Amino acid sequence: MAKPSIFRSQQSMASDLSPDSTIYRPDGNSRRRDLVFVVNPRGANGRTGKEWKKLLPYLRSRLGGECNICESLTSGPCHAIDITREAIREGADAVIAVGGDGTLHEVVNGFFWAGKHVINHDQKAAPSTALGIIPLGTGSDFFRTLGWKNDSHDAIERIAKGLRSWVDVGVISGESGGSHYFINVADVHLSAKAGYYASRYKRFGNLCYVIGALQAFIGHQNQDLRIKIDDGEWEIYPQVTALCIGNAKFFGGGMKITPNADPRSGSFEVVILQDFKWYDFILNLHKLYKGTHLSVKNVSSRSVRCIEVEEIAGSGSIHVQSDGEHLGFLPRKFCILPAAIEMIS
Repeated sequence: MAKPSIFRSQQSMASDLSPDSTIYRPDGNSRRRDLVFVVNPRGANGRTGKEWKKLLPYLRSRLGGECNICESLTSGPCHAIDITREAIREGADAVIAVGGDGTLHEVVNGFFWAGKHVINHDQKAAPSTALGIIPLGTGSDFFRTLGWKNDSHDAIERIAKGLRSWVDVGVISGESGGSHYFINVADVHLSAKAGYYASRYKRFGNLCYVIGALQAFIGHQNQDLRIKIDDGEWEIYPQVTALCIGNAKFFGGGMKITPNADPRSGSFEVVILQDFKWYDFILNLHKLYKGTHLSVKNVSSRSVRCIEVEEIAGSGSIHVQSDGEHLGFLPRKFCILPAAIEMIS
C-alpha cells in the first residue's frame, strides 16, 4: 500500500527549522508505526519551537529505529485540526500534540468532522489513530490531570511503549448548529472572560491567568442563568459568577477547578460559583489551586452527563470557552462522549 501523502509533504510546513529536521523517514516495512507530531512553533512566545528543535535529536534516536516520524508545523489557527484529520484519514498510528492546551485542543477537534469520528480511508469502523501529548506549552493543564511528569523525555518514553487507554471528550453545540470538542475544561462567564483576557499576557507565563482573572472582574456582573441537567427540568441559578464543566481537573495554569473530574469516568464534574466578588476570588485563590474550594460558601458541584446553559437577561454577552479557546457566547449545550478517543498512556 502506498505511504500516506502527509508523510511525504511537510517540507513547506517546517521552514522555521533546519532543512534536515523536516522528516525522518527511514526505509522499513509497512508495519512500522507512522507518528505525526503536530507542533505549534509560536507557542509559549516561541519557546515551543525552540524546545522542539532541541528535542528532535533525542526523539529520532529513541523512536526512529521503529517508527516513521513526521513533523508538521502549524502555520496559524486551526491548522492543527486540518493536519490531524489528514493524518487519521491516511492511516497514522498516532497524532502527537506538541505544545500546550491550545495545540491539544485543536488536535482533539481534528479527530472529528461533521459530528462524527474521522476514519481511515481504508476503514469503516472507529479510527485506530491514537492521541499523544508532548507538553511544551504555557498551560499543559490536561497533562496535570493524568498525573504524568511535565517532562518531554518522559512523554517520549510513553510514546515508545505505545500503551493506550480510552478517554472521554466533551462536545459543545449551540445556535450555529455546529459541534466543538474539548478534552479538558469548558467554562462560562467570568472564567471564560478571564481566559479571553489571559491570552493577551502569555509572555508572563502562568501568571497570565491570574492577570486575566483580575482584569475580567473589571465591570463584571454576576448573572442569573437558566440551566438544564441531563434532560431534566430547567432551573434558575441566581447570580452565577462562573460555571465550569470539567472532563479533567485543571485549568488556568494549574487551578484545580473541578477536582473530582476524571476523563475516564463517563461524566463531567460541574462546579458553579455564585455571588462572588473580586475579593472573594483573591481570598480563595489558594483554594482554587489546591482544589479545596468546594467547601467554600456559594460553590456547588455535581456530576452530569449533559448540561444546557442559557442566560435570562438575553444580553448575548456571557462568554464561553473550552480548553482556553474562546468560543463566543451563550446559549450552549455540553455533553460527554464516553471513551471517544484512544490516548497513548
